[in-house]
Amino acid sequence: MRWTPGPRSEDLEDRRGQGFGGLGVGRLGVGGVVVLLVLSLIFKRDFFSLISGGQAAPAGAVASTPEEEHLVDFVSFVFDTTQSTWRAILAQRAGGVRYQDAKLVLFRDGVQSACGIAQSATGPFYCPSDHKVYIDLGFYDELRSRFGAPGDFAQAYVLAHEVGHHVQTLLGNDFGTSNAGSVRRELQADCYAGIWGSFMQREGVLEPGDVEEGLGAAAAVGDDRLQRMSTGTVSPETFTHGTSAQRSSWFHRGLESGRVESCQT
Repeated sequence: MRWTPGPRSEDLEDRRGQGFGGLGVGRLGVGGVVVLLVLSLIFKRDFFSLISGGQAAPAGAVASTPEEEHLVDFVSFVFDTTQSTWRAILAQRAGGVRYQDAKLVLFRDGVQSACGIAQSATGPFYCPSDHKVYIDLGFYDELRSRFGAPGDFAQAYVLAHEVGHHVQTLLGNDFGTSNAGSVRRELQADCYAGIWGSFMQREGVLEPGDVEEGLGAAAAVGDDRLQRMSTGTVSPETFTHGTSAQRSSWFHRGLESGRVESCQT
């Protein structure tokens, strides 16, 4: 991708210097963090906020590397361009739905969101309750090494997909709570990510090979592939995101059309 680092996004919320769940791990100890996490999951109550009085601990110094800071600049660029793309798209559509900015939260190890507490192992996610996208940048190492999806456009696809969920929230798209509904929701977010890619292609941001990186990333996180990697078997009735073929197909559909109407999963 052709991009130049610039001022970081005003919608970037850097929590890398905070401890797990907004509390310094050093204050509780790892054992204490685990106990609070288990209690929160069992009783469906945020025990972290009870300990901290509902306030996140102040962020400490961020131990980082030049490579990681370059990645922060990159995700900031991707997030801003994704949001500006959707701002323009929704402004041209009938219906009066205006784009409302989401926030991008960077964290390490675990994070407290309005949707609950999540660990890095959860992967990047969007919380509709606070309109924020959460990501531990370490996920990109896993995307490359474990899932075999390298490249900057593969990384960008991940963020564009999560912003796609934000667009669904703004448009009021309702898929229900069934597994089949979840699959349709995820495939539409893939298609929406492709729409952003289509706009970037028109603006000359994409380079040769970028489209293949995006398609590879979409295929890498298909339910069938992930189940086969973890258990050696595939159970279609448990799918919540779609197969590798479906995910890359819907991403490609958005990329080729650049139109919201083409994403009716």
